[in-house]
Amino acid sequence: MTKLFAGAAAAAIAALLAGSAAWVWLRQPEGRFAECGANQVAGGAIGGPFTLVDQNGRTVTDSEVLAKPALLYFGYTFCPDVCPFDMARNAQAVDILAEWGTEVTPVFISIDPARDTPEQLKFFAEAIHPDTIALTGTEEQVKAASRAYKTFYRPQEAEGDYYLIDHSTYTYFMLPGTGFVDFFKREDTPEQIAERISCFVNDSHVSTSFDARLQKS
Repeated sequence: MTKLFAGAAAAAIAALLAGSAAWVWLRQPEGRFAECGANQVAGGAIGGPFTLVDQNGRTVTDSEVLAKPALLYFGYTFCPDVCPFDMARNAQAVDILAEWGTEVTPVFISIDPARDTPEQLKFFAEAIHPDTIALTGTEEQVKAASRAYKTFYRPQEAEGDYYLIDHSTYTYFMLPGTGFVDFFKREDTPEQIAERISCFVNDSHVSTSFDARLQKS
């Protein structure tokens, strides 16, 4: 665990990471998820196809990874505090939802492919949650995934093999058949995340059943 949680992050870095995605324009939600309190991102869709490698060394696509509702986060395993804390928070939300009968997959996409090998990701994923899917890839594959989700990351100047990475810290909620539904900020609690997701999933089930009835009529 020393590698995973090594180092002490300065308060200034934590503040920077918390706000590093402020360039994304936000607007009020519209449509059937508005009642769930969803945030919406203006200026283009969030999400898209990707091909990456999971913690078991298997090449996977977005359709496989996001086959169930998922909480998707971009970070890196050598992050001193922000990434493990955010992922642990997401894992707590996943456990709350499991108690309510809703399965959600915690997904972690590394922005540090040089250090985050499948072996390193396996160690990280097991420390976070048994259902975690952790992904890496080539530099270009990671950049493509980051662009699709409109995330930001930038390595700081290295001191030998050690370096930090500035990056956006939103967690995205993805729903099969719908895609991007909402994002969560660092200040959102596990309970708040679980409550919003429960609303989205229930609304999705109702809408899907209604659409199916329309097709049969």
